[in-house]
Amino acid sequence: MSARSIVALCKIAGLAVIAAGLARSAEASPRARVDADQVAPGAPSTGSVCSGPGIRCYAHVRTDAAGDIAADAATPNGYGPAELQSAYQIDPAMAKPATIAIVDAYGYANLESDLAVYRTQFGLPPCTRASGCLKIVNQDGMTSPLPADPPASDDWTVETALDVDMASAACPSCKILVVQGTSNSNGNLYTAQSSAAAAHPTVISDSWGGPTQVGEDLTGQEPFFDHPGIAQFVSAGDSGYNEGGRGPAYPSTSAHVIAVGGTALARSSTTRGWSEVAWTKGGSSCSYSIAKPAYQTASPCSFRAASDIAAVGDPATGVAVYNASNGGWIVLGGTSASAPLVAAIFAATGHGDVTAALISQHIDMFFDVTSGSNGPCGNLLCNATTGWDGPTGYGTPSARLILAGGGGTGPGPGTLTVMITSPSENASVKGGFKVTATASAAAVEVGFGIDGTLLQVAKSAPYEFTAPATLSFGPHLVQVAAADAQNNVVSSQVHVIVTLGGGGAGAVPIDDGSDAKSGGCHVSSGTAPISLVAIFVAGLAVCRRRRRA
Repeated sequence: MSARSIVALCKIAGLAVIAAGLARSAEASPRARVDADQVAPGAPSTGSVCSGPGIRCYAHVRTDAAGDIAADAATPNGYGPAELQSAYQIDPAMAKPATIAIVDAYGYANLESDLAVYRTQFGLPPCTRASGCLKIVNQDGMTSPLPADPPASDDWTVETALDVDMASAACPSCKILVVQGTSNSNGNLYTAQSSAAAAHPTVISDSWGGPTQVGEDLTGQEPFFDHPGIAQFVSAGDSGYNEGGRGPAYPSTSAHVIAVGGTALARSSTTRGWSEVAWTKGGSSCSYSIAKPAYQTASPCSFRAASDIAAVGDPATGVAVYNASNGGWIVLGGTSASAPLVAAIFAATGHGDVTAALISQHIDMFFDVTSGSNGPCGNLLCNATTGWDGPTGYGTPSARLILAGGGGTGPGPGTLTVMITSPSENASVKGGFKVTATASAAAVEVGFGIDGTLLQVAKSAPYEFTAPATLSFGPHLVQVAAADAQNNVVSSQVHVIVTLGGGGAGAVPIDDGSDAKSGGCHVSSGTAPISLVAIFVAGLAVCRRRRRA
């Protein structure tokens, strides 16, 4: 064969290869667009997949030399369930029955099949719609019609795959409810949030948010996250402190949620076998308007600060996720990974009603993260340190310690706890304001009082009370106390200010005990010059003895 013939055949063969490649490309779904991250020299290349206008998801994916998602059709890379269970001391056999609600934007046609690949690969039990383990609904809580899949330029299917895979890794036996907003607008996602809460899941995970501005009024948005008794875990962001200068991330700074920061997770020679530092791009925030809670004594912020807790988020030490339309097995991170992971841990350990305030009381259940930074603020709002800090909160969770009650001092089985969830510390209220509280399963009665006077007692959740409409204006102490079957009593309190026009000029009224909700027992504390809390607790004990008699 002549040289000219060989060249001609090579050209034909080359054209055939190109044509075959074009055909495969045409058959494949559009791959997600990736916005490149700035990473440290030597670190793997990563990028964000949610870049459309509106609320963003916080998923970050490993990329290849061309800046596209680095995918492997057959072999998972990144941490799988075994590594995550080891790092956070999770024993799947100890999991309690629970439902994890995940709120995301857009549809995801391959959700069930992609989840099946992930769970089969790692030996997890099936989770299907037919079995009732998996349920997918639209933002109104209906199974149809489901939203259309997102555009490749804003691919939330990567986010949703990450969420359901992390929930599966931390709690293989948990049910999963996915609530899909029609789009990534806050109106659609907030509607989906309300529908998720209306389904009464154990916990809710939100891996999304956006920056807020000075003077922005969030009062109209807060009710969408006010769901007492359902812990809501929200990603703290992916652009460092205060969203990289664009403003604090909401809803991670909501008064009603638990903000979840990110860490870099690596194996170590420690007793735990793992070590963590703050992820350089992990979120932390100092709100411009949400009231500072009483438990955040370490924070220099004048308002609510985030994070409250953390888990693996650095995509350089990322997790394995399966998403067929983006090539199969990919490696992901972001606080989008940490939020569903932590949500599943608390759901599996039976603490679906945990609050950020309660977490602050049981820091022995967490691995303190004391190094790493996510910004140049110059203090612990962006620098990890001993105790609470912005990037990692009180640390990362140990499921074993949470399940056991923090080594005997936390809210484990049989441990009595109570916490006021609304109103917040130093809130301005009107007479007749509502008071909500959560209590551990050990509580057999929860009492409510103001200024040392026990007003109502409830025997079961939800613990919701109403202050007297005639409460005089000015400062007041609001208290709840919980009692267990052994007459142990614990209490929680906040200060409020009744505004002018909100109540009368007289004292708190005490009736004759005919209120059905309170169990017919109202107790006045009198005016003895001792601790109001002590008087209130004593009043609850008297009330319980009177009713038994």
